[in-house]
Amino acid sequence: MSSSLSPDAAADAAPVYSLEFFPPRDIAAQERLVRTAKQLQGLHPHFASVTFGAGGSTRDGTMLAVSMLQKLGYEAAPHLSCIGSTPESLRDILYAYRQAGIRRLVALRGDMPSGMGDMGELRYARDLVEFIRRETGDWFHIEVAAYPEMHPQAQGPEADLDRFVEKMQAGADSAITQYFFNADAYFDFVDRATAKGVLAPIVPGIMPITNYTQLARFSDMCGAEIPRWIRLRLASYGDDRASIRAFGHDVVTELCQTLLDGGAPGLHFYTMNQADATQAVWKELER
Repeated sequence: MSSSLSPDAAADAAPVYSLEFFPPRDIAAQERLVRTAKQLQGLHPHFASVTFGAGGSTRDGTMLAVSMLQKLGYEAAPHLSCIGSTPESLRDILYAYRQAGIRRLVALRGDMPSGMGDMGELRYARDLVEFIRRETGDWFHIEVAAYPEMHPQAQGPEADLDRFVEKMQAGADSAITQYFFNADAYFDFVDRATAKGVLAPIVPGIMPITNYTQLARFSDMCGAEIPRWIRLRLASYGDDRASIRAFGHDVVTELCQTLLDGGAPGLHFYTMNQADATQAVWKELER
């Protein structure tokens, strides 16, 4: 399946690479993140996003990680989720980010923490995008999420696509996808979004493969499909971490090259706060 992006259009602009980190929970994790960020800084990523826990549970940690990345020279893009948050608390966060010179956000619905019953006034990502635009105008470049293989809670592929289109129409500038291992799923999603009038960049999210058990758990939670042949190969290696990493590197590098050759505007790497796997794929693509 081919992308709706023409080869000429893809050739006009160099692909934009970016990273994702999550906020560290203790001093040791903070030190690891600093080491990872410094190691990956040499790749000159366009920006680095920082996740935001369910219901704002990592709000302070997100802000601290963003500040740390800024001091290292990164353009930092904090995630911001609306579910379970009040407009007042979101307004305070937006003000703090403006004061800190942040110009890019990743706007998400987010997950409801267990035990929290109030979803809040803003229930969907499109509501958050509209709120950010009302409060801050064009100050922020707003990224939103896209799901080439469908959001696990969506009623169906078309309904899921419609929700994505609504987020873009609400004022989003570009999108980052959930990770996937089937390039056709991405190209099909881009084609269907383009047919509905979405012309903004939709950047593939890339998950390096370093740990099969962890990858399987994440994928089952978020609805990302691991193709059967990949699952079987990974499972066959057992505890052989070197073989898992080598095979994972080949799979992910080939996926990335296929996406770029098909016209993807860039790649967004879910680093899991580790540098080596992302760095290895990135350097392979630059050869």
